[in-house]
Amino acid sequence: MTKYYPEGALINSPENKAQLQSLESLEAAAESGAILEARAAVCDSSHNLIVELPCGRGIIPRSEGAVGIEDGSTRDIALITRVNKPVCFKVLSAQMKDGSVFATLSRRAAQEECLERYISRLRTGDIIPARVTHLEQFGAFVDIGCGLPSLIPIDAMSVSRISHPADRFASGQLIRAAVKGINGSRIWLTHKELLGSWDENAAKFSCGETVSGIVRSVEDYGIFVELAPNLAGLAEPKEGVRAGQHAGVYIKALIPEKMKVKLIIVDVFDSDEPPAPPEYFIPPEVFHIDRWRYSSALSDRVIETVFE
Repeated sequence: MTKYYPEGALINSPENKAQLQSLESLEAAAESGAILEARAAVCDSSHNLIVELPCGRGIIPRSEGAVGIEDGSTRDIALITRVNKPVCFKVLSAQMKDGSVFATLSRRAAQEECLERYISRLRTGDIIPARVTHLEQFGAFVDIGCGLPSLIPIDAMSVSRISHPADRFASGQLIRAAVKGINGSRIWLTHKELLGSWDENAAKFSCGETVSGIVRSVEDYGIFVELAPNLAGLAEPKEGVRAGQHAGVYIKALIPEKMKVKLIIVDVFDSDEPPAPPEYFIPPEVFHIDRWRYSSALSDRVIETVFE
């Protein structure tokens, strides 16, 4: 769908490496306007990014570090946090200096092209790659192309409720997301629509099985246990159970008419395992959806997302 990937997607590709090997290849990249990637080694006291190149060194001046740096709409923390991480750029110039190659680079130019040729053309319902950059209580910030940010709110990550985005994602993780809304160049995303309907998730389980789950909340009337990001069940109250614990649960009943799963907790235990990678029910060759219905086909209750 796009060639404007989140930063880090191109750095190890043969094509990218070949264009960073020599003065001549950098000059050719400047002529063609290619977007390349390398690792930022230092952010100096003036907030210029120093970039490691196989043939020498590059510098991304502060003003070229990101869209919005010059007018103040992007803070300098966006540059500081790129140290020891891949950055994308276009080559502005390259020359020999003290026996090695020195190049002036622009990350801003790469981002401006990404905005014009990719992000400005997105529609609601488009499914795009994204890389998680950092997590806040209210959601996950992601890179949707060339380091440009977007947000997945916590309530859009899955149907099963979580207490913090770290329950679902990890920083640096590459995921897929759907465009939920567009306001000019600002894009916000949703994730739960890619994780399957009630029927699709329930089809992975059978009554009488004992399976693994994660305790998501403990209420007076019962304990909600997540079996999959888009499927949770209710177990009877049990002493000593806390949200966040892992559990072994017996599946007592699957009731599609009410979209309910009845469980019995067999065992609970603490675990430091990171979140499992998402299982997507939208095939990788599908890049757009107009509508998504979570509700079971046997239920009168309608839970759906219409992308407009």
